[in-house]
Amino acid sequence: MLSRRFAPLFWCQFFAAFNDNFLKTALVFLILFHTAASDAEALITLASAIFIAPYFFLSALGGELADRYDKARVAQWLKFSEIFVAALAVLGYALHSIQVLFVALAGFGVIAALFGPIKYGILPDHLARSELPAGNALVEGATFIAILTGTIVGGVAARGGGDAAAFAVLVMAFALACWLAALLIPPSGEGAPQLKIALNIAASTAAMIRHLRADPRLWWGAMVTSWFWLVGIVVLSLLPPLIKTLIGGNEDTVTIYLALFSIAVGLGSGLAAAIARGRIVLKTTLAGAVLLGLFALDLALATLGSGAASAPQAPGIVFSSLLGIRVAVDLVGLAIAGGLFIVPAFAAVQAWSGADYRARTVAAVNVLNAAFMTGATVLVAIMQKFGVTVPALFSMIGAATLLVALAIWRTMPKAD
Repeated sequence: MLSRRFAPLFWCQFFAAFNDNFLKTALVFLILFHTAASDAEALITLASAIFIAPYFFLSALGGELADRYDKARVAQWLKFSEIFVAALAVLGYALHSIQVLFVALAGFGVIAALFGPIKYGILPDHLARSELPAGNALVEGATFIAILTGTIVGGVAARGGGDAAAFAVLVMAFALACWLAALLIPPSGEGAPQLKIALNIAASTAAMIRHLRADPRLWWGAMVTSWFWLVGIVVLSLLPPLIKTLIGGNEDTVTIYLALFSIAVGLGSGLAAAIARGRIVLKTTLAGAVLLGLFALDLALATLGSGAASAPQAPGIVFSSLLGIRVAVDLVGLAIAGGLFIVPAFAAVQAWSGADYRARTVAAVNVLNAAFMTGATVLVAIMQKFGVTVPALFSMIGAATLLVALAIWRTMPKAD
């Protein structure tokens, strides 16, 4: 955390994740509490899909850029361009224009998609293999702490219609801080200097997926991490309506539940690193999958048949009820299980990847992650449109994750 080979990247991705989630949360709160949209739940889910979709289309280009050129240099250019996207977000928020905010959110998604192969591909360039589990745990934990802070501040900013001046200062300050941190990332060198950037993004994406599919261990890791992100994006999109509609919480209550969830993912990531002790322990991923499925099912049972209070309730009232406490316990358990699930699996993918193809491997994994997430969010939005309830959706996630745990147990490769 004090070394230049890690700290600038850590803070760069932290500031970027804060801004991404600050904007997304502010948008969610505007939709949920300050618009008369009858399809608010579907719009919230759609916001997640809009942010994630660029990963599917642009991860291959990001991987090629990261392998062809110095990863630090590419990161610096991306984060410089992010400043202008942040300015667009400021305009949208000042106008309370959901349409402009959606465009800005898509812009953040484009930059995040191009940055993803750099963020994870550069870690093995600067860290020893034994440091990868801890490095990934720090990055994952920091990402969710950034989600926590972005969520809290985004929720506060959206209260009462929002403070446009405070929003502008925060978004622009974090965009500048992200760029300044990127300037301090040490050079990584060019992983594949002879690589020609493919103009046909679809063809290059297909080639990367074929390369990934040819290695059974990498394909296994890609499928496992993709399931984590599918569950994560669905749960995060369902939490605000779950707390508002089924628990009867107000804006502060939604923020506290999201904060608990984010902190718990960071704790789970740290626990996974502590268990690994410099090794790659895939049994931790299996345990995380089982726990994730069980907590999701219990959350569905807890909220089945519940209805919201006649007026939104403050956190003190919600947390004084057995239902409020049970939901909090389930969310914390689910989030800790998620941290246990993802850290060993992604560290394994990094360790198994060749240095000259590592960023493209990460890009291919990101494409699959995005395909899973985008497909899931669109499907969930459609199901919500046709009246499928939040408890039913959590029960589906829980049951499916237990089946995934069974598949992990039967197909788990050796770590080394």
